[in-house]
Amino acid sequence: MKRKGMIIILAAIAAMFFSFSYVLAGNIVITGSTTVLPVAQKVAEAYMGQNPDVKISISGGGSGEGIKALIDGTTDIADSSRFIKDSEISQAVGKGRYPVPFAVAYDCIVPIVHPSNNVVNLTLEQLKAIYKGEIKNWKEIGGPDKKIVVISRDTSSGTYEVWEGKVMNKERVFPGALLQASNGAVVQAVSSNQNAIGYIGIGYANDTVKVVMVNRVKGSEETALSGVYPITRALYMFTNGWPTGDTLNFINFVLHPQKGQQYVREEGFVPLY
Repeated sequence: MKRKGMIIILAAIAAMFFSFSYVLAGNIVITGSTTVLPVAQKVAEAYMGQNPDVKISISGGGSGEGIKALIDGTTDIADSSRFIKDSEISQAVGKGRYPVPFAVAYDCIVPIVHPSNNVVNLTLEQLKAIYKGEIKNWKEIGGPDKKIVVISRDTSSGTYEVWEGKVMNKERVFPGALLQASNGAVVQAVSSNQNAIGYIGIGYANDTVKVVMVNRVKGSEETALSGVYPITRALYMFTNGWPTGDTLNFINFVLHPQKGQQYVREEGFVPLY
């Protein structure tokens, strides 16, 4: 019995040792916004290349899901394409968690149409009317005589919430809009439908769609930083309290002008500096 007891104790000590070694090796979990996702992936790849003992796992799901995971204690970093809500702060504090925001990039939310569409500019008022279902045909705004297919993000998306605030003035998108779960899905839907309109973070724009100006202003790094483009936002990473250890080192890497911020630009978003 003594020998058996000693074996159990040694096994427990070994398990604790390996568990401690695993923690020391560094593991960071990142969850949230699909807009921030490509930036997080690119920066994490570079960071792990320089810090091979640190393992970073990343998943999307939307800004709301990322903040929920932070509140529930299942993620180290919550990616979000919007700022945290008062109700979410209350939930977090109620669970003894204190979200700290780090702006990691800027972004323009740009309307996109099929490349064959001749529309090149829309006003904020026209965009609102389209997404309320009031403007139904492209000919009403100088386009072809075709019914507009409206594509939007789902309501858990931070991109949707910024669009709702800056374009819709807190009015809801009309029920006839086709909802997509990610920026990439919006691009795919618009690129395959000549009559469609959608909106995405500028880093997702590619040759399969055409970016439309808003109020005669093109979404770009310059117009985002100057505030001239009307649908701009900051992109965030939230931590529970002030970060420490590997999480702090990673956040510092993301914010560094010659490190993480260069990958922000490579992914088509706007660096902080």
